[in-house]
Amino acid sequence: MPTGLVALLDDVAAIAKVAAASLDDIGAAAARAGTKSAGVVIDDAAVTPQYVTGFSPARELPMIWKIAKGSFKNKLLFLLPAAVLLGQFAPFLIPFILILGGLFLCYEAAEKVLEWLRVDQTTKHDVPAIVEGHGREEEMVSGAIRTDLILSAEIMAIALSEVTDQVWWQQGLILALIGIVITVVVYGAVALIVKMDDIGLHLAKENEGAIASFGRGLVRFMPKLLTAISIIGTLAMAWVGGGLLVHNVATIGWHGPEYLIDILSHPLVGLFPASAKLLVGGIAFAVLSGVLGTLVGAAIAPLVHRIVPHGGKH
Repeated sequence: MPTGLVALLDDVAAIAKVAAASLDDIGAAAARAGTKSAGVVIDDAAVTPQYVTGFSPARELPMIWKIAKGSFKNKLLFLLPAAVLLGQFAPFLIPFILILGGLFLCYEAAEKVLEWLRVDQTTKHDVPAIVEGHGREEEMVSGAIRTDLILSAEIMAIALSEVTDQVWWQQGLILALIGIVITVVVYGAVALIVKMDDIGLHLAKENEGAIASFGRGLVRFMPKLLTAISIIGTLAMAWVGGGLLVHNVATIGWHGPEYLIDILSHPLVGLFPASAKLLVGGIAFAVLSGVLGTLVGAAIAPLVHRIVPHGGKH
């Protein structure tokens, strides 16, 4: 009897070790896949604040919470099952889906670059939402959730491409973990960004001296922060979109863009010592992928404008 108990305990310990190893593998795979989605995450955080701009401060956090709940539903109820089924029964479609996603990101990045260059105001929402009539809040929340669905699909597709070697339940856990963490991080950051100027204004009004000065500085800093986030988000979209195109057209058999980037980056990488070549090569690939992505996005923009009226995407 004691011998049997010891054997049982040994079996339980072995199972626990396997489970722990599986959890470690899942955590590591989730971290890798989440890193690949960073560009889309930054864009998500940069885009969302515009949907609550112009509303009364009391409505900002409730609106963000509604959008966050919609994002959870997008990722966990709709996209997660679809991604797991895709990974199990049609993994050959993943490169094509990622190419379409890369084209979308390239288009979005190019649109923002073109707006900067020609001061294009057609995609901006200038009228304060608070004076636009009954139901405007629900309209903006619905628009934000639709945009989130597109960005969430990109996140899930990118993440899925990194975990195709996992069994289906591990894929599901990894994608669920990524979806939950990214949603919490993005909308937590959005809530903080949106309320930061209110916090600064409160500090400036209710205090004196250094604290009041800090509050006024916070209010002045927020527009600069939003501009910086927008720029970083655009660069990240161009880099991720271009990288998706380059990697996945190579996966389906066309290595031209990949060879072109190698040819262009080789002389630069050759200027550095061996210890730095990997880092410099990665940076060069990211920059050249971003340039390629922006050019591709600018090229397809007229076609997209024929299908979707310019200014109607947000």
